[in-house]
Amino acid sequence: MRELYPQIEPYKTQRIAVDGLHTLFVEECGNPDGLPVIFLHGGPGAGVSPYHRRFFDPRRYRIVLFDQRGAGRSTPFAELRDNTTWHLVADIETIREALGIERWVVFGGSWGSTLALAYAQAHPERALGLVLRGIWLVRDEELRWFNELGGGASYVRPVEWSRYLAHIPEAERGDMVEAYWKRLDDADPQVRLAAALAWDAWESSCIALADTPYDPADAGTQESAISKARAEVHYFRHRAFLEPGQLLRDVARIRHIPSTIVHGRYDLICPVKNAYDLAAAWPEADFHVVTAGHAAYETEIVDVLVRATDSLADRYA
Repeated sequence: MRELYPQIEPYKTQRIAVDGLHTLFVEECGNPDGLPVIFLHGGPGAGVSPYHRRFFDPRRYRIVLFDQRGAGRSTPFAELRDNTTWHLVADIETIREALGIERWVVFGGSWGSTLALAYAQAHPERALGLVLRGIWLVRDEELRWFNELGGGASYVRPVEWSRYLAHIPEAERGDMVEAYWKRLDDADPQVRLAAALAWDAWESSCIALADTPYDPADAGTQESAISKARAEVHYFRHRAFLEPGQLLRDVARIRHIPSTIVHGRYDLICPVKNAYDLAAAWPEADFHVVTAGHAAYETEIVDVLVRATDSLADRYA
């Protein structure tokens, strides 16, 4: 069973202005002369974490990570203006050009898998390989599964669901995404924070097979909850600014790219059917369903992801 590579620190960080409003935080780790890879974090709005550097052999990879618009150390924090999938796709190209990279491996999980698919389908000539985890295709049934009354996730985590539901008056529960958006966009910062913590606590309870501790009083938790909840609801409301079925429809553009798909059998956030549907449209991809939930750090998911990045490093050595 493969494990994460040891912790490393960036050899370079910089801020890249992508328009008159947004400036992105970008870091590079590993080998400056190695195989380039771009890491696309989840959420949207989650930002990158130190363990995200560890899916790649630092001797063989030039590892590029960045906080997407409104997330992490990018500024303005939690900003949703000019923040769409297509702005982010353009940002990835801006980063690639700024770093002088011609082609790179694209790695993304959860929302990062959505963005990776959108980017690769828009720029297939730039992708040397794709490594995708926890597939999210932004279909209405996926949103109902996790966020709406009668969705499947609520039957598996009923106590946590009841807390998520209780934050919204009964009269507004017919559309939980809109009800949460009303509060996340409220002029009162305390109303926004309370809604963000309720939204984030529900998501966090479903992240892994094992129970995940959640401390709403922690300042870091509160800051992360604000950016994630606002960005996620913004993207959910707009179906990630994609046409219905677009990511499956356009798989033909990327079927020639060496790719790995891994999904947890018991993923409560992104149900495993998402990955089966993608793999059915993309038989050339190396497809794995493992005993895990949604989290990238779960043992069997780590094993597949590290094997995939090692394989691509071997391929392009």
